[in-house]
Amino acid sequence: MEQSSFCSIIQEQTMRALWETDNVIACVPDSLWNKQYCEMPMWKHIYHMLHSLDLWFINPYDESFAEPVIHEKDLNNLDVQSEKKLSRIDIETYCGNVKTKITDYLLSLKDKELLLKPPGCEYSRVTLILAQFRHLHCHMGMIMGFIIDDTGKWPKVLGLKGEFPTGEYDRFF
Repeated sequence: MEQSSFCSIIQEQTMRALWETDNVIACVPDSLWNKQYCEMPMWKHIYHMLHSLDLWFINPYDESFAEPVIHEKDLNNLDVQSEKKLSRIDIETYCGNVKTKITDYLLSLKDKELLLKPPGCEYSRVTLILAQFRHLHCHMGMIMGFIIDDTGKWPKVLGLKGEFPTGEYDRFF
């Protein structure tokens, strides 16, 4: 792992976090996709987590931000019931789009920009990134807990040193 700049460290840790996000989503059995947790279906917990990454990781006040095509008012709000239901394909597609957006952003980011605020935003770039790591892993922990409680299986994570799996692999420990 390259540790020559803050941005290279952030890139590496973000790629690990996004791999783990993909893996956890893949670990959700179909039988749990619509199951209610805290009065919201599993898919809505996942969408809330991804939507926050999409909106807040780079700049929540970016006037060019476009909601995903699957979005409707309050779909990301865990305090509001939604009529709309998202499929696994909807979520996986959205997750891929968010990963691409964040990866492209991080590849262009320089250390000297981390303490700067994006246009129209009150927070520095590093504050937004760290806040999303906190938010992402709060929700990842809850979703993993739901999976573990219902299946008895623990989704695989990479940790700091784990190799990124290639090809077929066991998604659980």
